[in-house]
Amino acid sequence: MAFDQTERPSIAARLDAELRHAHPVTVLESAVESFGDKLALVSSFGAESAVLLHMISKIRPNLPVLFLDTGMLFGQTLDYRKNLAAKLGLTDVRDLRPAYNDLAVGDPNAKLWQTDTDACCNLRKVLPLDRALVDFDAWITGRKRFHGGDRLSLPVVEQADGQVKFNPLANWAKAELDAYMSEHDLPAHPLVAQGFPSIGCWPCTKPVEEGEDVRAGRWAGQEKTECGIHVARAPGAITNVGGDI
Repeated sequence: MAFDQTERPSIAARLDAELRHAHPVTVLESAVESFGDKLALVSSFGAESAVLLHMISKIRPNLPVLFLDTGMLFGQTLDYRKNLAAKLGLTDVRDLRPAYNDLAVGDPNAKLWQTDTDACCNLRKVLPLDRALVDFDAWITGRKRFHGGDRLSLPVVEQADGQVKFNPLANWAKAELDAYMSEHDLPAHPLVAQGFPSIGCWPCTKPVEEGEDVRAGRWAGQEKTECGIHVARAPGAITNVGGDI
């Protein structure tokens, strides 16, 4: 089902009112029912990703799953993505990579992360995702309020950048995620056991100390807390670094 962009804010508000206290599976079922083929799930295949991926595998295993392969992910993440997708029977996992021309112009030596992490994230995450999401009216994220920062007031359904975003796990705490993983015997990301409760690219992700926030190891020592894919931008805006989409 397709909705005009002008309809999406009211649709998001209505769905959030209906689903703000709903179980994540109910939120996912509503998302699939409302948007059908115009819906995608965006997953990092990170520390907590198995929960949402397992839920969607039971509802619609052929739902497009968009995975941002930045070229700087841990090898363990790439292996986990492959193995978990196969285990869950997900049949449409799409690897999104930065455009060749963008890398050639914006980060030819793969060292941009050393001087400008925002620009690096924009080139390797924001642009590839923006281009992929052009084909969809709505998408699903794995964000939760207990991660803190800007996520503390996260709604279950929101409108952003002309699209509807579903955050089915917004209300869940770590204990609920752990219980679900255990109940369904889901494999953990191998880096979790090494002290990584949140996992991104290897240059900008560190283990956290006991008692620190879940995302304390992401861009440690910087004010940065988000990669940029959840920062509001003008609808349909795509900054073309390399001149060739």
